[in-house]
Amino acid sequence: MRKWKHSVDLFELLRILLALVIAIGVSALLILITSETPLYSLSVFLFAPFEKLKYFSNVLEMMIPLTFTGLSLCIVYQSKNFSLIADGCFYMGAVVASFVAIKFVLPVGLHPFVAMVIAGIVGGIIGVLPGIIKIKWQANELVSSLMMNYIFYFLGLYIINYFLRDPQASVFASYKFNPTFALPRILEGTRLHVGFLIAMASVVLVYFYIYKTKWGYELRVVGDNLNFAKYSGINTAKVLIVSQFIAGTLAGVGGAIEMSGMYKRFIWDSPASYAWDGVIIALLTKNNPKYVPFAAFFLSYLRIGADLMSRRSDVDNQIIAIIQAVIILLIAAEHFLAKWRLKSENKTAKDKYITANLEG
Repeated sequence: MRKWKHSVDLFELLRILLALVIAIGVSALLILITSETPLYSLSVFLFAPFEKLKYFSNVLEMMIPLTFTGLSLCIVYQSKNFSLIADGCFYMGAVVASFVAIKFVLPVGLHPFVAMVIAGIVGGIIGVLPGIIKIKWQANELVSSLMMNYIFYFLGLYIINYFLRDPQASVFASYKFNPTFALPRILEGTRLHVGFLIAMASVVLVYFYIYKTKWGYELRVVGDNLNFAKYSGINTAKVLIVSQFIAGTLAGVGGAIEMSGMYKRFIWDSPASYAWDGVIIALLTKNNPKYVPFAAFFLSYLRIGADLMSRRSDVDNQIIAIIQAVIILLIAAEHFLAKWRLKSENKTAKDKYITANLEG
């Protein structure tokens, strides 16, 4: 059994690594075809984030929201639900945190913590809505969550516009946050903040929740076989709601940390799009939280590299969209390397049969 599981894990790892290599290879080929300085553009894309501490810290900064939304989607997909309400949770978490940052006067350290708690609760409440609608009316959670994202986006804009907007600002922006709201920096001379450490701690907590607790076990059973979970006496509706609440809480906290660590006022005038990043991370990690930081680092590194390439060469940074599309296409394709998997499983079964006969 252990050998078979090892074979399956090896197969999934090979699929993911090969998908990443193919995606980067396709992008490299497009750069070589379209750029007037292809080798220079490609070298900037692949290696520039390591040139300076500032650039590398940018990679780690971008990892933070990706980690929170990746963890959120890992929990959602563990239950085999496909809600993308993480965008609404993240955006409203940022709005609520901005309200706390402007309206509350609290000591240093306590101020961002209170904002995270409130944003997390709001994100959790928003996160359960598609689950409740699915349980009560059998509505597809993907459709309802996508529709709700727009509802909460415009609700957030309304709150900022009518309660927090700075009339003196030349662009859409809130009043400045109180200085006590800012998270401390980890590295001097960079914007890397304590939110990175909170994100890494969240990875450990989510892994412990999913694989080391009774509630996580029930979540995985519900995701693997809903009917079996019902016949086993598991309250599947409760499991679904609790998991959606935790997932929404993570996204809401992520929005609060992004505001506290990276901004001095709220300036988002377009919808957040981190849920789709979370989908990619969940696919890359097979919903296992312990691999989320690596997937988040990979995406963040590519984006910073693409951004640096667009500044220094004639290649647009939207090439990252091609990489993401190829990754999703290959990992989601069940027949990708399916023959290799079948041969591997047959060999494992044959070895097991021979071993059993020899022992007998």
